Parts: sequence; C-alpha cells; structure tokens
Amino acid sequence: MKPRVTPTSSERSLGEQDFIVSKTDPKGRILYANRIFIALSGYSEAELLGRQHNIIRHPDMPRSAFKLLWDSIAAGQEFIAYVKNMAKDGSFYWVLATVTPDYDAARRIVSYTSVRRKPRAEAVRAAAGLYKEMLAAENRAGARDAIAAGTAVLTEVLNGKSYEQFVLAL
Repeated sequence: MKPRVTPTSSERSLGEQDFIVSKTDPKGRILYANRIFIALSGYSEAELLGRQHNIIRHPDMPRSAFKLLWDSIAAGQEFIAYVKNMAKDGSFYWVLATVTPDYDAARRIVSYTSVRRKPRAEAVRAAAGLYKEMLAAENRAGARDAIAAGTAVLTEVLNGKSYEQFVLAL
C-alpha cells in the first residue's frame, strides 16, 4: 500500500550533474534505486525496494500521463517525459525522465530502467501548465472517464505531434 503523504510547497532539486536511476519489474515494483534516488525521495532503500514506483507519484500528475507512459514502454518504446515527483516528507521535485524497456534473450520485456536528470526551468513551467489542464479535465470527467479526458487535452495540445516531439521541443 502506498504511504499517505501530504504534498507541501517545499521544492527539492537535482544537482546539474546528478542522475536518478531506478529499475522496476514489468509491474512497476522497484528492483533498484541509486543513492541519488534514495536521498531525493527521502525513503530508505528498504522502503523503496519491492514497492510500486508510484510511491513517489505527486497528485499534480495526471493519470493520463502515466497511462501514456505505461502504454509506450509496454509496447517496447522508450518514453521521455517531465515528471513531478513527491518525496516522503511531501516536498516535490521535477525530473526529465527517460524510461526504457529491458529485454531477455527471447526479446521479452523483463524490466524497465529509468534515468532522470534535472529539467530546465522553462520546460517545467510548460509541462506544469499542460499537466494542470489535463488534471482539471480528469477531475471534471470523474474517475471512470478521467484518463480519456486528460488524453483528449493532451491530443489537442500536441496538434498532430508526438508526445516525445513535444517534450524534446520544450
């Protein structure tokens, strides 16, 4: 079960040379977390390993963004996104995440590796604005239709571009 954490307005940030690295199984359970991930998240290694990666999901992130992420990586595609995470104490931190599938010899996905780095401030502002619109649409639509509503906002903003093209242009 995900711990109950109350978001705060306190922001943490990665250093310019820092990289967060984690590995999850295909169901999103954390198999590995590097020391920077452990330090920034505020959780101990024991609290992270075996837990769902959404332990650090910030409530400002729309569900539809994570649906896009999981659909992409489950299909064997790399996924790049700006993500707002929440530490154990409720503080938040933004990252530019690249998530890639890992394969066994038979080309079956056996895990996912995520590498996150410090995002540019102007990109965070753009992503935060988009996510706010997506989340508002999700909330208006209700739980059953939330993902479709958030995705519709994203599709309109993308205007024919891929999400990756959007992210890389920020």
